[in-house]
Amino acid sequence: MERVLWWLIAGTKGGVNRARMIDALRDRPYNANQLSEVLELDYKTVRYHLKVLSENSVITSTGNGYGTMYFLSPVMEANYALFEEIWEKIGNKFK
Repeated sequence: MERVLWWLIAGTKGGVNRARMIDALRDRPYNANQLSEVLELDYKTVRYHLKVLSENSVITSTGNGYGTMYFLSPVMEANYALFEEIWEKIGNKFK
């Protein structure tokens, strides 16, 4: 999981948005539209990053279509401290 998180957050252009999404989903589940509003990101951008995070087992979803709710995966919840370490190391550049 450490390598996946480094790649998803520090190794790619959209890492900052993905980190913000992980952080938001730790507090509560959201659907794509809600995340778009909370993070002030374009809906299509949010959908793309949700797909990437899902494909890498960082998030899971429940429901279908517009009402699909996204949660942190059990693996991500177990490794959240690792995410915080990575974000602390690289996140300051983007704040």
